[in-house]
Amino acid sequence: MGRLILRGERCDNGLAMSFTVTTCPLVEARAPRADLADFTVRCPEIARAARPGQFIMVRCGDFTLRRPISICDADGDLVRFVFEVRGTGTAWLAERTVGDALDILGPQGNGFTLGDTSRPAVFVGGGIGIFPLLHACKPFGARAAVLLGFRTAGLISMVEDFQAAGADVRLATDDGTAGHHGLVTDLLRARCDAGAVDAIFACGPKPMLRATAAIAEEREIPCQLSLEQRMACGVGACLGCAQKIRRPDGTETYAHVCSDGPVFEASVVVW
Repeated sequence: MGRLILRGERCDNGLAMSFTVTTCPLVEARAPRADLADFTVRCPEIARAARPGQFIMVRCGDFTLRRPISICDADGDLVRFVFEVRGTGTAWLAERTVGDALDILGPQGNGFTLGDTSRPAVFVGGGIGIFPLLHACKPFGARAAVLLGFRTAGLISMVEDFQAAGADVRLATDDGTAGHHGLVTDLLRARCDAGAVDAIFACGPKPMLRATAAIAEEREIPCQLSLEQRMACGVGACLGCAQKIRRPDGTETYAHVCSDGPVFEASVVVW
């Protein structure tokens, strides 16, 4: 398959960050449920550069704007991403089959800073926010507790993947059809009460992230949040994904979730 590879740089906070625009063959395409697609592409340039918590921008047919999708995993030459069908663009993407070429830009954004992976860490995910946590938790192996929240049992996914990584996986559902009947942050409190937690990494809906940040602050546990936000350009130009944050001197300003994030220290996010 012929491939077009373009490389560029953008500057975020004075730091040059490289990205690649390339066509990648789709090597695996699964549909865990009707509204969910699980794709793997062969893209060595992006796979080798990707850090946990980053995302890619995927062109969807003739649509002008690319769709931002979190990187679920990057291993060797392969990049895996999982996405929900939420509109005509992602519906087009979900119809692609093995052998099709996808136009991808990435890796984008600032991901998680994992630090010492020999320490006990907790990963908190809700809804589509669970997907980027796989890449982040794998280096921790059995030292990772992965807490996943869903509305109902029929929406549960990725459990086997986290277990294969060695993590202790616990579930919560809003309706009680699987795991804990209640919020995933209930599981976070229980895990913090049960033993040492040296770091918290989270991705999911804003109410979940806000509650996670509050628990981390109460217990003085370092916490990083991957924010979910609508994105258009993906490179910090359009201002569509602005998020208020707190500077070290206590003043407030706005950051771009796409280029300054999507991962932020919980302590700087202004809710």
